[in-house]
Amino acid sequence: MLRFSDPSDAATPLHIIDPDAVEPWLGDQAADVKSWVQAVGFKGQVGQTCAIPDRSGGIAFALAGAGARSAQARGRFLLASAAASLPKGTYRIATSHEPETLQEHALGWLLSQYSFERYRAAPPHEARLICPDGVDAARLEAIAGGEALTRNLINTPANDMGPEALEQAARELAGQHGAQITVTEGVALLENNFPMIHTVGRASAQAPRLIDMSWGAEGPTLVLVGKGVCFDTGGLNIKPGSSMGLMKKDMGGSAAVLGLAHMIMATGLKLRLRVLIPAVENAIDGSAYRPQDILTSRKGLTVEINNTDAEGRLVLADALALADETPPDLMICMATLTGAARVAVGPDLAPFFTDDAGFADALARSADRVRDPVWRMPFHDPYEAMIEPGIADLDNAPKGGFAGAITAALFLRRFAENTPRFAHFDIYGWQPAAAPARPKGGVGQATRALFDALPAMLDL
Repeated sequence: MLRFSDPSDAATPLHIIDPDAVEPWLGDQAADVKSWVQAVGFKGQVGQTCAIPDRSGGIAFALAGAGARSAQARGRFLLASAAASLPKGTYRIATSHEPETLQEHALGWLLSQYSFERYRAAPPHEARLICPDGVDAARLEAIAGGEALTRNLINTPANDMGPEALEQAARELAGQHGAQITVTEGVALLENNFPMIHTVGRASAQAPRLIDMSWGAEGPTLVLVGKGVCFDTGGLNIKPGSSMGLMKKDMGGSAAVLGLAHMIMATGLKLRLRVLIPAVENAIDGSAYRPQDILTSRKGLTVEINNTDAEGRLVLADALALADETPPDLMICMATLTGAARVAVGPDLAPFFTDDAGFADALARSADRVRDPVWRMPFHDPYEAMIEPGIADLDNAPKGGFAGAITAALFLRRFAENTPRFAHFDIYGWQPAAAPARPKGGVGQATRALFDALPAMLDL
């Protein structure tokens, strides 16, 4: 669990100083402190730390570099890079900052304590932090807990995170927060009219399923739909090995919505939440669906299969159609859906699509405030023709390669036409190189921004 130290614990003062402030700060210190800081070469750079000894051999106080303004503008959670190099102990931030900066420092410190330890123990994180005054510790711990859940789910390989294990993770989360959960599995998917979820997952050794979790008895309705493709071989249009290497993260959308759901439930937001996760493995055997097959969706729209590796939109379509039958106030879909989105904005930005300007504006403000970057992309209506193959209502993989993220988003929008406010996030779900508070591996994207924006979006 990612937790702050008890506020009553004895703590070492921690001064966060940028390069321009080092000399003025030293000018106010005793000669021995000034000599010590200069001797160890502390310049206020990102990740630099300096422990100042007291006369008994302990630590009187410590310094952490904030980095130059250019570094602060290009990075985030910069204090987290200092947490690993500080001596063992409990610290309290002693310098004054704007409330949002304090929150960023505190959350970054919490997130820096994360390590994935299912298969190998990691060195302990020995520098602890007391939550700064004026910062809501419980809220930040809920956010960090949701992020840790997302990371753990994505980091777990498919041999231990198939549809059955993903269902179990959802059940454990539901049990933690008193939520209700039902699961429709295997042939029952056909009997209950989820044909595309069944078709995509029927070749796997583990049966496909739709996970349906509900929580909350009052307030506006929010539906979160997450892609739960626990491993994606590409199906009969099999991926090359170089493209299959990270496919354990193809359930990153489900991991993200479960992390966001934890944040919502742990903080008791006054809304009615529903989480839908189509959990499948896109595998190959004699029952695998084929290119040129035409499937009939829950909504009744027919879909021509021009690439079995474009399976995520198929399973999401049935889940979206279910939610759209009793339209919520807001529906959010999250998926590791297209490589085109990565080409467009890279791994760090979470692109999203919505027709709701108010949603987009609220999200943009929150994303900037909580340092969880997003980027709005268009539901470009003229491209609708690209997803209409002629032989069926929809094409799951339009030829030509243009606007792949947009055409996928347009495909999904067809299954949410009754819902007044709909947004789709095409996330990457993976940190390709370690950064402050974000080790290499699975990562949540847009969830902190959404959590911050929900009160404005839903008038809570």
